[in-house]
Amino acid sequence: MIDSAMTDRVRLGEIFTYSGFSVDSEAGRLRCTYRLGPLDFVETVQLGPGLAWSAGAQQAARLVYLLAGVSYYKMAAPPVVDLACTPVLPGELDFLQSFFVNGLGEFALKNGLDLSEVAFVGGAEMPDHRAEPQHRSGMLVPFGGGLDSVVTVELVRNKLPTPALFVVNPPGDRFAAIERAAAVTGLPILRAERSLDPKVLAPAEGVLRGHVPVTGIISAVAVLAALLDGRSQVVMSNEQSASSGNVETDHGVVNHQWSKSAEFERLFSQVVSNAVGPGFECFSLLRPYSELWIARRFASARPYHGVFRSCNRAFHLDPRQRLDDWCGICDKCCFIDLVLAPFLSAQELAVVFSGQEPLRDKSLVDRFRTLVGVSPDAKPWECVGDVEECQAAAVLAFERPDRRGDPVLTMLVQELGSVRDSARRSAIRLLSLPVPYPDADAVQPTGSLV
Repeated sequence: MIDSAMTDRVRLGEIFTYSGFSVDSEAGRLRCTYRLGPLDFVETVQLGPGLAWSAGAQQAARLVYLLAGVSYYKMAAPPVVDLACTPVLPGELDFLQSFFVNGLGEFALKNGLDLSEVAFVGGAEMPDHRAEPQHRSGMLVPFGGGLDSVVTVELVRNKLPTPALFVVNPPGDRFAAIERAAAVTGLPILRAERSLDPKVLAPAEGVLRGHVPVTGIISAVAVLAALLDGRSQVVMSNEQSASSGNVETDHGVVNHQWSKSAEFERLFSQVVSNAVGPGFECFSLLRPYSELWIARRFASARPYHGVFRSCNRAFHLDPRQRLDDWCGICDKCCFIDLVLAPFLSAQELAVVFSGQEPLRDKSLVDRFRTLVGVSPDAKPWECVGDVEECQAAAVLAFERPDRRGDPVLTMLVQELGSVRDSARRSAIRLLSLPVPYPDADAVQPTGSLV
C-alpha cells in the first residue's frame, strides 16, 4: 500500500524513469521496471517456457517495456520522462511521446492536465542494430470475445498456416467472456499473463487515475508472442470509426480509442518494422470497415450469439465485480444493440441480452440520443462507433417490420428528421465494401443491404 506521505511525493514528482528490462528466456518471462519519485514498479509478462528468444523477439520485448510504462507514468504525470540507459532506435522517442500524449488524451482532459510539453530525455543509441529478415509465416489474432474480433477470426480462419488466437489475462485468472467465444472458434490459443505492479492498482489519495491506451500495450505483447511462435503477422480488429475522436480541445482532438486508430497503427507498424525486421506485419484487417459492416457479418455468425460479450463489466479486473452477462445499460451495451438491430430480430436480441435489451428500455433513450448525435453531449468515452453509422443503424432498424412501433427507435428517427434519407444512403455506402479475402466465406451476410 502507498501511505499518504508517499502520495504527496508521487504527486509532486518531477521525473518518471525507465529503470530497465530483462528477459528470462528459460522461464519465458519479461520483467519491466520503472521509478516514479520514491516508488519502484515491477511489471511482468509471462509467455511460457521453452520459447525461442530470437534477436527479433528481444527487440519486441523492449517495445513492450517502452509502451507498458504509460500505466505507471500516469499515476503522477510528471513533466519529464527519462529513458535513462534504455536502448532506442531513431524515431522511437517521437513515437513514445505521441503514444503518451495522444494515448493519455482522455486521462489528461479529465484530470485538467496539459501533456503536450512532456519532455522525453535519455535513451542510449542502439549500436549496430540491423533488423533481421524474417523467415516466418502465420497469423496471430488478438481476441477479446467481442463481435469485431469474431468477424476477423471468421474472415481469416481458412488461411494457411492455421491462424491462432492471442489472449492476455491476469495471472491465474481467465475471463469467461473471452474463453467461451474462443472455444467456439476451435482455433489454437497463445496466451500471455500480464502482472501489473500492485501499487498501481491500490487506491490512494493524490494518485491520478484514468484511461490508458491499453490496446497499444496489448499490441506490443502480441507482436512478442507472434515472434516467439514463429508467426509473421499480428492481425488486429480495429475498425474505421476507432479513428474518430470524442472532443476537440485547444491541444487537438481527444480520442478514447487512439491506440486503436489508424494513426497509432501507422506509427506502431513502422516502429515494429524497424525493430524486428522486414517481413513482419502488424495491422488491422477491419480498418476500412464500419461497425455497421462488421455487425452485418457478425449477424450470420450464429454460434457466437450466445457467448460473445462487449460490455466492459465482463472484464473487470476484480472478479468479484465482474458480470457474467451484459449489464444492459452502459453506452457499450446500447451501441452493440443498436448496430445489430438492423440485422437481428428483436426476439433474437432479447435472447442475446437475456431479456434486458437496451432498445426496449425507454429510460436509456438519452444514451441512444448521444450515439446518433441528436444530443449536445459528446461521443461517449467508450469504444463505440461514430455518429454516421449510429444514425444509419437507427434508420435501418426502425424500418424492420418487427420494430414497428418501437418507442425508442421511433423517437430517435423522428428527432433525426431530414437526416433520415442521408443516413439511409450512408448505410448503403458503408455496407457495400467487399470482404478483404474473396474466399472468406465462413461468415455469409444474409438479407438485403437495407
